[in-house]
Amino acid sequence: MRKEFNQIRRDRRLAFSLILPPMLQLLLFGFALSAKVTNLRLGVVDDSKTPESRELIATMSESESFRLAGYYLSTRDLGDAINRNELDAGLVIPYDFARDLYRGRTTAVQILLNATNANTAAIGQGYIEGIIQAYNGTLLAEGIRADVRRIAAPEVSRRGRALLQPAFLYNPGLVDSWFNVTGVLGLLLILNSSLVASGAMVKEREAGTIEQLLMSPANTTEIIIAKIAPLFVLLCMMALMAIGIMKLVFRVPFHGSLALVLGAAALCVLSGISIGTVIATLSKSAQQALLTSFFVNPPLATLSGAFNPVEAMPRWLQPVTVINPIHHFATIARASLLKGSGLADLWPNFLGLFVITLVLFSLSVWRFRKQLS
Repeated sequence: MRKEFNQIRRDRRLAFSLILPPMLQLLLFGFALSAKVTNLRLGVVDDSKTPESRELIATMSESESFRLAGYYLSTRDLGDAINRNELDAGLVIPYDFARDLYRGRTTAVQILLNATNANTAAIGQGYIEGIIQAYNGTLLAEGIRADVRRIAAPEVSRRGRALLQPAFLYNPGLVDSWFNVTGVLGLLLILNSSLVASGAMVKEREAGTIEQLLMSPANTTEIIIAKIAPLFVLLCMMALMAIGIMKLVFRVPFHGSLALVLGAAALCVLSGISIGTVIATLSKSAQQALLTSFFVNPPLATLSGAFNPVEAMPRWLQPVTVINPIHHFATIARASLLKGSGLADLWPNFLGLFVITLVLFSLSVWRFRKQLS
């Protein structure tokens, strides 16, 4: 084991890849992976040209959601601009907009959304509905008893009204980075553990030092533990530093037990090392091990729920997340840090993560023993 630590200390590139890149990846993903949509380019066709229409345009463009990109003479020109990807959304105000408002009639404005990115279009639609509601409130304050509404909205009875008062639990400020970084951390633990473990194992086999170990008095179990323990310790240090970045940079609240999250991180690291060991025993070169990792790690990331809710996946794919260590770690980290959940609530995920780690570790030991023999 001392020999392994000395080898890692002499290999500066390996020590560098164990610490610095995961920190940078966590920072970049935490800031870049955001579901918030801002500065959507808005084009306008204003056939009304009245103070009321200009007020609606100002209400749309003054928010952070939309940025006024220009006026157009016709809906055809507006549609062509959206087709050329010059605009993300379009607003068409009819000629009789102001007249209908003052007569107490319901008037309609048309919103065109570029749905090439369906998620952005859906979020933009929600922003628009909120802006229209705010504009309706402005009309009532000015004494104009009319409102602008979505044509597709279902008709409701005029005898009463139900008001929605949402309360956001566990994340009152809707900080999306709290969701992202807790999922990204599990992904980085698996990704870096598997890549580093497979790379180190294949490199040593190509150098011929494994054959030298077989000539030493150490038995197979001692060799396996000595190979895994140094990587496990260093990667656990990386996990601890990453959790510190989550607290200091992204201000993720720590309502639950830190020991619980560190225990789940240790199991996740051991799972990643086991995956890397299996890949190394199945590969004949470092290039082959790297290519094999690209076949294993992307499905683990996309089918984990680290970046999007599991409920958004097709029903036939949702059961696959049960055998995904990233999914269990992300669930434990989010529930413990944001909600303050304890082991009594999270034991199914801990049990699942422990069983997955045990199976992967047993498989890696079996493959490594077979290679040594």
